[in-house]
Amino acid sequence: MNRNLVFISALGAGLMTTAGLAQTPAPAPAPATPATEPAAAAPVAPQAIPAKIALIAFEQAVFATNEGQKVVQDIQTKFKPKKDQIDGISHEVDALKKQLQSAPATLTDAERAAKMKEIDAKEKRLNHDAEDAQTAYNTDLQEAYGKVAAKVSTTLKKYVSDNGYTLLLDVSSQQSNVMWANQSTDVTQAVVTAYNTSSGVAAPVPSAPTAATPAAARPRPATTAPKPAAAPKQ
Repeated sequence: MNRNLVFISALGAGLMTTAGLAQTPAPAPAPATPATEPAAAAPVAPQAIPAKIALIAFEQAVFATNEGQKVVQDIQTKFKPKKDQIDGISHEVDALKKQLQSAPATLTDAERAAKMKEIDAKEKRLNHDAEDAQTAYNTDLQEAYGKVAAKVSTTLKKYVSDNGYTLLLDVSSQQSNVMWANQSTDVTQAVVTAYNTSSGVAAPVPSAPTAATPAAARPRPATTAPKPAAAPKQ
């Protein structure tokens, strides 16, 4: 009830008692009171429930899915020509360095300086091309990871909810605060399997391994799942 209704009600009550004013003194009108606000709902008290904690190496899970493996293979295929080109320059630099080391003592200072200048020019080109290729490779890998990760995250949340977990911890990073956990709580492979089933993406055909292939750049350090193959670099 607002102030106007209080005032009108009081006014009506006063008119009704006017006829008896001659016999009975009218009592002093009660002061108007502001309308009372409805009581705020009491906050819901948190309840203690049995904990069921799950661990997942999320980044590794994303790359371990069939779709994750396929996008990594596609990126490797895209950058293979550039990688081959960089490898070729690297072999040229190595060959020139060996030639200079085994050069006869009769080699003049001018000839030695010319060879060193050629090596230096090729090394600068090698470093520049390798850095550019690595940056482009990492950018494509991060973008692909983000797209697959968003979809895997949906499957992950459904999995832990359907299986009654109350807390999920990501242990992808080497800086994880989890110092020890029972491995039966690790749902990484279970989520990978669930996502592969829901996505319908077939497992990619394994690519032939290459000799002396360094590990590929990853969005974060990996710990358990297989790493994507090498980015184009020296």
